[in-house]
Amino acid sequence: MKTLLPPSKKEFQTIPYGRQWIDSEDIEGVVEVLKSDWVTQGPRVSQFEKTIADYCGAKYAVAVSSGTAALHLACLAAGFKPGDEAITTPITFAATANAVLYTGARPRFADIQYDTGNIDPIEIEKLISGQTKAILPVHLAGLPGDLEEIHQLAAKRRILIIEDACHAMGAEYRGSRIGSCKYSDMTAFSFHPVKQITTGEGGCITTNNEKFYRSLKAMRNHGIYKDNLPRKEVGGWFYEIRSLGFNYRITDIQCALGLSQLRKIDQFLRRRSEIARCYDEAFSELGDIVNLPAITRRDRTHAWHLYFLRSNLKKSKIKRRWLYDQLRSKGIQVQVHYIPVYRHPIYRSYQGTGKISCPNAEKFYEEVLSLPIFPGLTDEEVERVIHEVRTILKK
Repeated sequence: MKTLLPPSKKEFQTIPYGRQWIDSEDIEGVVEVLKSDWVTQGPRVSQFEKTIADYCGAKYAVAVSSGTAALHLACLAAGFKPGDEAITTPITFAATANAVLYTGARPRFADIQYDTGNIDPIEIEKLISGQTKAILPVHLAGLPGDLEEIHQLAAKRRILIIEDACHAMGAEYRGSRIGSCKYSDMTAFSFHPVKQITTGEGGCITTNNEKFYRSLKAMRNHGIYKDNLPRKEVGGWFYEIRSLGFNYRITDIQCALGLSQLRKIDQFLRRRSEIARCYDEAFSELGDIVNLPAITRRDRTHAWHLYFLRSNLKKSKIKRRWLYDQLRSKGIQVQVHYIPVYRHPIYRSYQGTGKISCPNAEKFYEEVLSLPIFPGLTDEEVERVIHEVRTILKK
């Protein structure tokens, strides 16, 4: 790949955990739209949506202003209301659970599988009740969760499934791309700059359900409907607002960038995978003082949005905070993904009197660090990350 504006020597001093890749083709695509008659909602939006639907293998796609907007609209289309509950994971960005709260429903947190970081179907089943409206599995770091097992749990009870695939564009599960909705009702994506492709800010929902599709399209645009109306009799301007919607629209400018990015997604995914393999090989030599990520299982492929390194607190004296500070002092901008959502003050008021027990999530949080992984990371930078981690851990 060839960047239009290569990083300066100063920028090389600090390596972020994630970063967008923007090249001359991306810029040309955006400039073309800026010179056109459409900069907000125009032909690039529908073109982007069709391209995403085709890529994922879904019937429909609705592009919106962010991954959070995608999750919120999916919850609204699913009919969430006060009194409903939705089961999700505590190891996620808060937007997953926030989207449930926005509707007046209540999120409930099921513990994770320690090896993958993904929600555990066994723990989901323990939380299912008569109030359970949906399950929101998160494909953490880009590794698909156990969708078939979750689907079996939901199908028995007519519970909806909304996949949070904001980390997982391009990942596959049992021969189908994430976003095909083979095992779910809707899938939400994010196009934030650190994700597999970017539109600056942006998101998307895929679905095979026409009713959900029409609802999602209307709700991203204030709840406006123009179909099945007496427009000829009243006038071409006529429309109806049938539900409270939002301005969650995405622009043609953003979608032009997204279309250009989608043409490179296979290259992006290959490079992320290459970096992950380099890390795996290098850190396997450290023995059991670190817990490496779960190996990609044979029935699924990893999209490598994040690469986790976990200090094994039982086998070493290394504390995650010390490792974090040491690497940051060396210009390696590691990050922590995530503080369990139920720990945040706002969520304490929604927990009621019952105590949440997620020991695997707590252990995962205490140990995990996200190392830099993104397509523009050079071989030299990968080696620098490896060198610094090895040096620090061997002290």
